[in-house]
Amino acid sequence: MSTTRTALVIGGGVAGPVTATALRKAGIDARVYEAYPGPTFGVGSGLALAPNGVAALDIIGAGDRIRAMASPITDVAMSVGGKHLHLPTLPDTLLQLVDRNELHQALHDHAVAAGVPFEYNKRLVGVDEHESGVTAHFADGTSATADVLIGADGIRSTVRGLIDPKAPGPDYTGMLGFGAVVDSDIDIEPGTMTFAFGKQAYYLYGAVEPGRIMWGANLPHKEYMSLSEARAVPAEHWLKILRETYAEDTPGGELARNTTVETLETTGALHIMPPVPQWYRGRMVLVGDSVHAPSNSSGQGASLAIESAVQLARCLRDLPDPASAFAAYERSRRSRVEGIAARAAKINHSKTPGPVARKVMPVMMRVMVRFMDLEKTMGAEQRYRIDWDAPADQEPVAVG
Repeated sequence: MSTTRTALVIGGGVAGPVTATALRKAGIDARVYEAYPGPTFGVGSGLALAPNGVAALDIIGAGDRIRAMASPITDVAMSVGGKHLHLPTLPDTLLQLVDRNELHQALHDHAVAAGVPFEYNKRLVGVDEHESGVTAHFADGTSATADVLIGADGIRSTVRGLIDPKAPGPDYTGMLGFGAVVDSDIDIEPGTMTFAFGKQAYYLYGAVEPGRIMWGANLPHKEYMSLSEARAVPAEHWLKILRETYAEDTPGGELARNTTVETLETTGALHIMPPVPQWYRGRMVLVGDSVHAPSNSSGQGASLAIESAVQLARCLRDLPDPASAFAAYERSRRSRVEGIAARAAKINHSKTPGPVARKVMPVMMRVMVRFMDLEKTMGAEQRYRIDWDAPADQEPVAVG
């Protein structure tokens, strides 16, 4: 029987609220501590939740809430130099296009409704581990104690450094992220997502409803800029660069021109986490982007964070002590998340092709699609399901 009764969850983005909600479902009293003054709404633009991520949200009762606010993606296409190629999709597996801000708010509100307390202005500065638990110390001079401490504090995780001061940090992909939802009369069927290789840079777009198009830009940028650094630059500056970069692309040029200062979402540097040697130490453990953050090319970042949150809760529910629970959690997750991160890293290299590669890409893409075994390449990722009621030492499976 588990001896874990209480948990401190550091971070209130996606992984934090889901972790705390899953822990409460597992009978563990969890409380979220967030460094910001309030809920982290207003960060980021659109993202696609994969079927496996939505299935994990079903376990904590949030799946239908997300489906109701999402736009299902029924058709996926690739565009190279204005030439479109429709890509095959797995049957019965729909991506769900959601606004990141709305997703954050929905997961926060769902956690609050489940009884999860949130505390704000709680920037973690240190921890003390002792035989009976772990005490977190915050910058405001307060502290909190529980049986375990869970780092859901994102790509720049403080908890990761406390677990292992030599832990690697995130790698910069060489691109900055931007996004917007714009009014446009471009003829795009709702439910279609297009991944476009423009003349100078990669972007993606899809209709969230007739006349309303979500688009996201991956802007090559040699200089690393954090979210706060990128947002400190006037939006007018970024709009000028985006309009110049995508000017010759269709429909990228129109999307950039229709984006305004008010609608532009600046997300700063796009990252990918290298493998993290230590996922846990003592009574502390990592979850979500703090330990595995594949680049946005994977389409799995948020979904993997949600899966890990649920799986961690199962392990703490079923295993007798934190050490055995954390070990089982890592065994169930490491190979999956690192495999997906490796796939995404390969895709990143294709986002900034040279002139020769750009010319041959349409032919290469058609050959790739023709011989692609979609079930083999994507089935295990998107059909992955967690059986909440099964003992935690039994691994989740991909289901048909």
